[in-house]
Amino acid sequence: MGHDMKIRPMTPEDLEAVARLESEHQPRPWSQGVFSSELAAGNRRYLVSAEDESVVGFGGVMVIGDEAHITNLLVDEGHRRGRIGTHLMKGLISEAVALGARHLTLEVRSRNEAARRLYSDLGLAPVGLRKNYYGDDDALILWAHDIDRPGFLESVG
Repeated sequence: MGHDMKIRPMTPEDLEAVARLESEHQPRPWSQGVFSSELAAGNRRYLVSAEDESVVGFGGVMVIGDEAHITNLLVDEGHRRGRIGTHLMKGLISEAVALGARHLTLEVRSRNEAARRLYSDLGLAPVGLRKNYYGDDDALILWAHDIDRPGFLESVG
């Protein structure tokens, strides 16, 4: 990550930029209103990656009981392969553990090799498949257990 890149909590001031990024990269993007509702929910945490105050990536996690679910993770194409996704994920895992999570799950497009590598490096393993989850692609269901154990984040990614 560049020296001007920061991972920080998402704020209402970020919503326009986040919704714009989402609409540029997702076939069924969330609206600014959906992100606003997510940001207001007590069991969710959202982070952004900002370069010189410009949002270049974001991610979110929802915690229910001791399980965390990554709701989304997106890094702008021009900023990929710079470990921003890894830093966002580690931040989201820390947030999830702080909310009481012990386990982590997410869905990833079966054809998204780069994301699958990232998640594998972070200790997530495939446990199932959701056929046509994305309409044009299946989703692999990934899990990591015991994300709250001492040293977990230092041992991955």
